[in-house]
Amino acid sequence: MIELIDINKSYGNLHVLKDITLTLPEHEIISITGASGAGKTTLLQIAGSLDLPDSGRIVYDGEQLSDMSDKRLSAFRNRHIGFIFQFHQLIGEFTAEENVALPAMIGGSRRGKALARAKELLDLLGMGARLGHRPSELSGGERQRVAIARALVNDPKVVFADEPTGSLDTRNRDEIREVIMRLNRELGHTFVIVTHDPEMAEMGHRIIRMADGRIVEDNLKNVKEEESLVETEIFE
Repeated sequence: MIELIDINKSYGNLHVLKDITLTLPEHEIISITGASGAGKTTLLQIAGSLDLPDSGRIVYDGEQLSDMSDKRLSAFRNRHIGFIFQFHQLIGEFTAEENVALPAMIGGSRRGKALARAKELLDLLGMGARLGHRPSELSGGERQRVAIARALVNDPKVVFADEPTGSLDTRNRDEIREVIMRLNRELGHTFVIVTHDPEMAEMGHRIIRMADGRIVEDNLKNVKEEESLVETEIFE
């Protein structure tokens, strides 16, 4: 689905990414790990079109992003790519439902249709009783569920997540991990996750380890479909 070919990126004299070539297929969870400064977040931002490489190509389903104008790239990103951040980045003045609906409305959906889609996703994520609550009225885990719903509202091909459990306690971290696994399994969403959390990384079908701006390990796993003791509670 996504090909990164000979990607290089520098900030001043700091060479952050060095000749990165990587293919990200559909319907998988890909974990990207490594020490701080290894280049993980920069790789995620470039793969998600939030930043541009100094050299190299990024191809989505045969379409080269460097050939797109800024306006077309923004529209492509809105429609085909979702993002989840460590700190949820929700708008404080908006309700949970409005925060989720916003990318759909930016993409041209009518308000009523966007809100209906937002409600559907929040119901799926166990947030149906919190539609009208603002971020300040939600727990950390609830805010991150809203952020996940927002990332999915336009039914993107891929969701990029940068330390999605980094600011959460153990219980909320485990719940978000189960949410992502179930969304991947039942709805087929692709997730590319940068994480320092070993348990978060281990849920990936594929674990990529970076060091000093390079991919130094790329392991494809056989992930068993196991029933979680908490999974059935998470979506209720």
